[in-house]
Amino acid sequence: AVVSTQSTGVAGMTPPLATALATFMFPQKFDKALKDQGKTNIVMGLSFITEGAIPFAASNPKIIIPSLMSGSALAGAASALLGAASRAPHGGILVLPALTKPLSFVIALVIGTVVSGLMMG
Repeated sequence: AVVSTQSTGVAGMTPPLATALATFMFPQKFDKALKDQGKTNIVMGLSFITEGAIPFAASNPKIIIPSLMSGSALAGAASALLGAASRAPHGGILVLPALTKPLSFVIALVIGTVVSGLMMG
């Protein structure tokens, strides 16, 4: 199992999930299109499709990009420190059975998502 593979996976899942969380926590900060994208980003994030965060980053790069970078870095570091290694070469919830410590992965994902989501507010 390789720890760095899952650190990358959890870091890549964090941005779309964080943008989704931010649209629910701070709806006044986002227009209708971004709020709709936030709902879609739940599925995208859980599938390790990071690109759902791009419209958010383009809308307010000075706030969104540092927020997403911080949460992703924290999620990746937490995943590694908690020992969530993966035998799969990809991320997303579909690889949970291939993780050495799936609960550690979920904890790291929640930490990174919440941090990024709060920073966007």
